[in-house]
Amino acid sequence: MIEDSMRLVKRVAQQFGCSRTMAEQYIEGGWVSVEGRVVELPGARVAPAQAVTLAADASPMALTPVTLLLHKPPGYEAGLGRETAHAAHGSRSRGAPDAGTLLGAATHQADDPAHQRVLLRHFRALECFTPLPTEAAGLVVYTQDWRVARKLQEDMETLEQECIVTVKGQIHEGGLQRLCHGLAFNGRALPPIKVSWQNENRLRFALKGIRPGQIPAMCEAVGLSVAAIKRIRIGRVPLARLPEGQWRYLQPWERF
Repeated sequence: MIEDSMRLVKRVAQQFGCSRTMAEQYIEGGWVSVEGRVVELPGARVAPAQAVTLAADASPMALTPVTLLLHKPPGYEAGLGRETAHAAHGSRSRGAPDAGTLLGAATHQADDPAHQRVLLRHFRALECFTPLPTEAAGLVVYTQDWRVARKLQEDMETLEQECIVTVKGQIHEGGLQRLCHGLAFNGRALPPIKVSWQNENRLRFALKGIRPGQIPAMCEAVGLSVAAIKRIRIGRVPLARLPEGQWRYLQPWERF
């Protein structure tokens, strides 16, 4: 510890004549620099001789919660937690890393259209209500916003999800029609589903209330095996051109 040092939040409160709550908001908002370097940790220690500055356009407003959209690569778990993800998907991912570990400044999409400043606090208290099997890739949502969390919790069964499925094998005659309507899963008839060919070995599925293992079982029923699954849309929010392993911010006007 630096001799005679004090916590940055205390120094900011004293130096700029504000409350500690406001000082903490300034610091976590990325508005405070120590010796010319932005420091976002209120508990950081600063020495009396170190220069502490506050950005001219600093705002003491409460920091807005964010929602992050990640393009999850295969091999990572994503869901409500390791045990929940296993229960929900029957994942064979024992020991697989959590997809949340991919979230950080280094993996932020360079041309993120949101133009949002990346702050350390954006990676805290994130929840994921859009589980995806470990072997699958695609769009996963992490949020701090209770409104987004509630929407995903309550409406996930009715939100249409779009997936691109890479398949192998020769589809049975009339198989595409059966994929769209006429199959059963776990003893229950499936509702009509939008399925179409993207190319000779890729199918596009658009469906609601998807169940663990449903797509592989549907494909198997018509003579196909699944080589890969990639989720490219949840509701009205697309994966678009987000590179694999990177994330972007949900923009204020985007709605699931």
